[in-house]
Amino acid sequence: EYGIGSMGAPARKFVDFLKKAGQTYWQMLPICPTSYGDSPYQSFSTFAGNPYFIDLDTLAEKGWLTKEACEASDYGDNESYIDYGRIYNSRFVLLKQAFLNSDILSDEKFTEFCKANQHWLPDYALYMALKNQNDGKSWIEWEEEIRLRKPEAVEYYKKELEEECNFYEFLQYEFHEQWTKVKEYAHEKGIQIVGDVPIYVAFDSADTWANPELFQLDEKNLPLGVAGCPPDAFSATGQLWGNPLYDWEYHKKTGYDWWILRIGYSYRLYDIVRVDHFRGFEAYFSIPYGDETAVNGHWEKGPDFELFAAMKMKLGKKEMIAEDLGVITPPVRKMIKKCGYPGMKVLQFAFDSYDSEYLPHNYDKNCIVYTGTHDNQTTRGWYEENNRKVQKYIREYLRVKSGKDVVEAMIATAMSSTAGTAVIPMQDWLGLGREARMNFPSTLGDNWKWRLTDGQLTDALAAHMKDVTETYCR
Repeated sequence: EYGIGSMGAPARKFVDFLKKAGQTYWQMLPICPTSYGDSPYQSFSTFAGNPYFIDLDTLAEKGWLTKEACEASDYGDNESYIDYGRIYNSRFVLLKQAFLNSDILSDEKFTEFCKANQHWLPDYALYMALKNQNDGKSWIEWEEEIRLRKPEAVEYYKKELEEECNFYEFLQYEFHEQWTKVKEYAHEKGIQIVGDVPIYVAFDSADTWANPELFQLDEKNLPLGVAGCPPDAFSATGQLWGNPLYDWEYHKKTGYDWWILRIGYSYRLYDIVRVDHFRGFEAYFSIPYGDETAVNGHWEKGPDFELFAAMKMKLGKKEMIAEDLGVITPPVRKMIKKCGYPGMKVLQFAFDSYDSEYLPHNYDKNCIVYTGTHDNQTTRGWYEENNRKVQKYIREYLRVKSGKDVVEAMIATAMSSTAGTAVIPMQDWLGLGREARMNFPSTLGDNWKWRLTDGQLTDALAAHMKDVTETYCR
């Protein structure tokens, strides 16, 4: 209703739909705050929740906002796409108003929440307050004393920006209150939440600013190298992500405490965790800082299985999905096998050869099959964009005569495979084309915008999803 989905009635409605459709998992993108470019994989904090998802009607029910104020704000005029610029300008005005009306500082539950999250919340709140004071500039452009977190500067700004820090702590408290209710509601309906943890954090984040020792930074806290992917068939210059690289020697000395804290925290939010770019734990691609492409990058050794052995020791056995797409070498396969986590199979990757490992007849049970992911074209768009030779092979493999039957056949093929779990993007259940693609990797400005509209979650669709799911004993 207010420009983007929320953790109130809209989330509960979607859970109800999943229940009616016979589903048991809801996999989502990272729910952390998005920064420039709106990507959930480039966040201001790996621990914080995205304030955009805070339900305004819930705040109005508490008497902190009026329904009229919520409805009067400008969130954009296209219900199928998120207008992040307008939401940024309108949402924080309303959230600040709710904070000022809340008297939250006298709430014991708020105080307890802040105490329980000391390991990240004060740093995040101060970082956001400072960012606002510095007109949104990256922390690397702040004055040296606070950029390098000199103790006297930190104490000064904590007092100077106390109200703004309290505001950001309030947002996180309200986010977690609402999120906990969504998760509990999902559990009541038999739905488990599959979360997503990016391997890297953003350079412009509270994580990097507050913990420079975790990363490969120089004495000025500038990166020595940054993350990305090497040139391949999809990109002649590779992918330059720009995230700071971890100082794995430091992490090893601490017993991987920060990673254990991060993953343990993720299991408080989600039931199952998908870890992005899993191959980066065996070896990661390091690109010289300042380069404009990934051409001059090189591979460095990562922590390998040792990290996951430490996690298991501290956290116990947890359900995890290894995003094992990309350049997968024998050592990477060995690490994943040793971990025992299921990897990913993407059907859209299956038709570039006649014996691809992504073809269902090559699966073992310990994997998760997807028709496509957030980084792929929708299945309909993917089929339409392929050349005639590949289209012919797709139809032959799926045993369909017409291109218009390909999406349904792809879903059925995923569901009927031996993969232990099948995950289908909503865009594919709806049979949508290019207009519904979520992300074009390595591009800025037109991603992460697609959203479900009210009329798309029909009883007929739920019945169809349930029928397909039950047919293949999912």
